[in-house]
Amino acid sequence: MNVAVYPGSFDPITNGHLDVVRRAARVFDRVVVAVLGNPRKTPLLSADVRVAVIRASIEAEPSLADRVEVRTFDGLTVEFCRTVGAGFLVRGLRAIADFETELQLAHNNHQLAPEVDTVFFMTSLEHGFISSSLVKEIALFGGDVSTMIPAPAAAALRDAMPGRPG
Repeated sequence: MNVAVYPGSFDPITNGHLDVVRRAARVFDRVVVAVLGNPRKTPLLSADVRVAVIRASIEAEPSLADRVEVRTFDGLTVEFCRTVGAGFLVRGLRAIADFETELQLAHNNHQLAPEVDTVFFMTSLEHGFISSSLVKEIALFGGDVSTMIPAPAAAALRDAMPGRPG
């Protein structure tokens, strides 16, 4: 069985992230969306909320529900891959700048775990401009982010930012 891990902070999950999940689920037998606590970032949404939002978004798509699992983890991504029996790491790319960063991470991960390969999926054009950071900023200033994130994520943002439309 080909298992892949798609790690990220997903704070919040975007339609671009879901696009990558959909495409990875067509390639791999099982995809584990791994929600991590990035020590360099302060998340707006707790890990439990992020997991619940992602699960609700996945469950809304019956073609994904039986192939995608959502879990939290701490520590090295490659160690989590070993824990769940994954031979692949999935990463999404929006632009050249993403590639430079992701290539460096892929080489480091290969040094740590040569048995885990990194696979890159290009984000679809319609989602290439979306990032979780920009979504949060737009929502903070009252902008409409409903076309950038799934409905459960929009609801979580509204709860996290009372008084702000989202």
